[in-house]
Amino acid sequence: MEYFLQQAINGLTLGAIYGLVAIGYTMVYGIIGMINFAHGEIYMIGAFIAVIGFTILSMLGISSVPFAILIVLIVAILFTSVYGWAVERIAYRPLRGSFRLAPLISAIGMSIFLQNYVQVLQGARVKPIQPIVTGGLTLMSSSHFTVSLSYIQILIILTTVVLMVGFSLLITRTALGRAQRACEQDLTMASLVGINVDRTISLTFVIGAGLAAVAGVMVTLYYGVIDFYIGFQAGIKAFAAAVLGGIGSLPGAMLGGLLIGLVEAFWSAYFTIEYKDLATFSILILVLIFRPTGLLGRPEVEKV
Repeated sequence: MEYFLQQAINGLTLGAIYGLVAIGYTMVYGIIGMINFAHGEIYMIGAFIAVIGFTILSMLGISSVPFAILIVLIVAILFTSVYGWAVERIAYRPLRGSFRLAPLISAIGMSIFLQNYVQVLQGARVKPIQPIVTGGLTLMSSSHFTVSLSYIQILIILTTVVLMVGFSLLITRTALGRAQRACEQDLTMASLVGINVDRTISLTFVIGAGLAAVAGVMVTLYYGVIDFYIGFQAGIKAFAAAVLGGIGSLPGAMLGGLLIGLVEAFWSAYFTIEYKDLATFSILILVLIFRPTGLLGRPEVEKV
């Protein structure tokens, strides 16, 4: 029982990171109906900014952990927001009126470019940092196993919950959220009623990039080591999470992320770790066979 509980905690932590990245996918798809395959690389850039930021703060002698995390989060969000805006402006906006495959190919090309761009600038070797957030709580203990909840896991889960609630309120209670929902229904009609469609889409990319930056900082604090390839891996998992939960649904993206994190954790604990990805995508395939819109997705109704 103790081992099961520990893996559940580990799975929820990993799933929270996947969920943050998946929200970026589902927000973009909800408005323009296209997948931003460069989103994983934005998350990876956020992680590299975190490593650089913590290293610089350490060299400056700043020892306050909350202050250091806050500064790194702000800097990472600012930098990745610029990258998110650039991806929309370069890879999507010029092709918005083209056939649907063109922006997809452009996004994949942008993903490859960003991955190699970071590899050239930072090198192919892994980038480690010293543990920033240490310690934790002991939840259960027996003669064979101790269940612990680290402070960094608490930070990741609380951050995810706060951001999830915050962005749900943003979508439902603010003018930007109303503009996003209008663009989701019909871009042409949204522009006719005075909504700046270009600005709304750009802000959506910027918000998604900011969430990816938070996930990048959290994964850096959690694992303490990153490389230029983590964006591809996390991007595929987060995309699967968005599809599993129902792409276009913010709660669905978070639910899908949590489910994938739990599947990975339990499969790695009780079976062979080499096939954890096989288990994840097998469940995704089964869900899409029996519920094509995902767990919380709504079927599209075409009006004629």
